[in-house]
Formats: sequence, C-alpha cells, structure tokens
Amino acid sequence: MAEPAASNALPEPLPRRWWLFRPFDLVARLWPVARKRRGVLVVRIDGIGDMVLFHAAFAHLAAALGVPVSEITLLGCDSWAPLAPVLFPGCRFRPFDEHRYDRNPFYRFRVSLWVRRQNFAIATCDMFLRKPLVADSLVYASAAPRKIVTRPYLSPKTERLFRWYLRRCEIIDTGAYPTHEIIRHFRFLSALAKREIAAVPPRLPWPRRSDPPCAGRYAVVNFGGNSPGRRWDPEHFLALAQRLAARGLGVVFVGGPSEIAFKSAMRGALEEGRFLDRIGETSLPEMLDLLQQAALVVSNDTGPAHLAIGLGAPTVVILGGGHFTSFVPYPRNVTPPKVRFVFRERHCFHCFWNCTEPHEQGRSFPCIAAIGETEVLAAIDAVLAEGARVG
Repeated sequence: MAEPAASNALPEPLPRRWWLFRPFDLVARLWPVARKRRGVLVVRIDGIGDMVLFHAAFAHLAAALGVPVSEITLLGCDSWAPLAPVLFPGCRFRPFDEHRYDRNPFYRFRVSLWVRRQNFAIATCDMFLRKPLVADSLVYASAAPRKIVTRPYLSPKTERLFRWYLRRCEIIDTGAYPTHEIIRHFRFLSALAKREIAAVPPRLPWPRRSDPPCAGRYAVVNFGGNSPGRRWDPEHFLALAQRLAARGLGVVFVGGPSEIAFKSAMRGALEEGRFLDRIGETSLPEMLDLLQQAALVVSNDTGPAHLAIGLGAPTVVILGGGHFTSFVPYPRNVTPPKVRFVFRERHCFHCFWNCTEPHEQGRSFPCIAAIGETEVLAAIDAVLAEGARVG
C-alpha cells in the first residue's frame, strides 16, 4: 500500500466541519444492515468534463474487479444524471448533490445512510483532485471490507484529513501531479486488473435523437466557462463566428444560464438571423445531439468541449494554465486526430486558477486573453482539413 507524499508545509488541523459531520458519518457507517454484502460502489463526484475523461476506463471496470456490470453502483453528480442511462448502461446510477452533501449535515446523513444500507463489498474512488469530506467520506460511510482509492493531491489544508481516511483504504498511486486524468484512470484500472490496460481516447456511444438545427454544415460556438477568468473574450468568439459564416458554415451559439447576459453583445447578428441562438435554451441531451452532428465545435475549456471530443466532432479548445496537462490538453496518444488545443504557455501555469497576474476583474485571465484569433483560426483550419481527410 503506497503512502501519500508529504507536503512541504506543516499540515493544518482537522477542519471544524469534520468534527460537526463526524457523529453523522459515524452513525451512518455503524448502521446495522442484515443483507449480504455484495456489489461495488464507484464514487464519481465530478463535473461533466471529468465524467467524459473517466468514461472509457469505466467500460473495463467490471472485468477488472471480476463482477458483472449489474453489480456496480455509480454514485455521481446531478449535473450529468440525464446522460447516465445511455453512457453507463447496465450499472445502477445514483445521482446526488455534492454541494449539499458537503454543507448540509442532514442531507449528508441521508446520502451516507443510503450508501451504508446497500452493504457494498467493495468501494472505490479514483479521483485525484477531490474533497476528502465528500468523496472519501462516502467511501468511508460504505463500511465496505475493501476500500480502494487513488492517492490524492495533498495540500497543507487537506493532508491531515486525507491521511485519516487513507489509513483505512488500499491506495493506488496513479502518478504525481499533473498526470493527465485519462492516464490516471487507466493506471488505476490496470492496478485493479493486475495487468496493463492501455489508455484510449474518450468515445461516447450517443444515439442521435434529433435532426440538425439548420440546413447544411454548421459550427457550434460555446463561449461558456466555469468562471469569467477562464473564458476567452466573447467578442473574439463573435469575430470567429463571422469568419465561419463567411465560409458558408451555419453558426450555433450555445452556453449556460450565466452566458445569457452576453446575448446583448451579439444582438444585432442574432436579430439579422446570421446565427442561431441556443444560449441557455439547450438541455444536456439536446446539447449532445447538437455537438455530435456539428462540422466544427469551438469552445472554452469546459464540459461541452470534452463532450464534443468524446462524440468525435472536429473540436478546437481554447485553454489556460490553471491545471495545464491534468485535464487539457490531452496527451498525444489519447488525442483524436480531429482535435486541437490552443494555448500560450506561461511561467505561471499550474496556478490552480488562483491567478496572481494583473488582470481586470470579470475578464479573461492573462493566459487566456493572450490567445489571438489567428491562432484559433489556424487550429480550425487544421481540424476541418483533418475532418475532410478522414471523412
């Protein structure tokens, strides 16, 4: 069993919330259950993009553990629950709200008690960047005789808490930060299977459920992002859209509720009918239909970018350096030919999005603001040419 690496700074004491949650977690874990132990709990408390990176490895998990896929329960986030029946067929999926679990002791107890009452024989979690009071607490609450987790990223804030949980688990070391998540998932899988299982690119088995949104070939432009600093300037996206329209491509704008405010910046073009507006109006399954049939997807580094890659769409992703090479760009051996990642590497990469460089509040971080339209257009030309070559 590998031990987690020690951090340079002294670890902080156990957080106050842990002491508040401890009685609830302990009662759930010690809850008497009469049913026979069976099945596997897989804890995946992460976003849509992370789910895509995990998907290919999950296909091998049942065989690696020597159980039928029907014996696996995938505990995942509400955010991608509508996709789970199609993307993870055969297993049982249980969605929950990770933020409520992390803050509300009564909701936390209900979820933990449900986990305990399933009486799992095995509980696993291969998330590297994770919250111990969420992911590790759920593994602990299962009281499974065999608890298998990946060695996490340790910081002074989390080290002592992680060590408390890790002492009760088998630990698989999937590599130091910033090993890419796809590589980590397959290393974890290989350790479980006791044989090498080669990493492969994401490939989502999504059946087409709707007709294309417009006649002819079209591009999807996603200028949404997890935070304002991680978004390329919407004006750049608008300029790109105009270039794409001039080439004869239809242009469909997408984004979440937080991007609705940017509609005013493109109101003229939208009113003239030059672009199709789907900002804040597309469900997650509809988004997959839209991406799957696109001739091109241009996106910030966010969930739809990973979905587009997994669906095989020609995709250009604009990214900064917060977790550079941990999630994006993909390693060369698992990057599909029709995908390009556009970035300008800087000395401050791997800042975990705690940007210390001068920048205007609410605007792009400097590493993203530095990316020019010419660079993105060159990447677009490359993926369109590749798409034409492979058909």
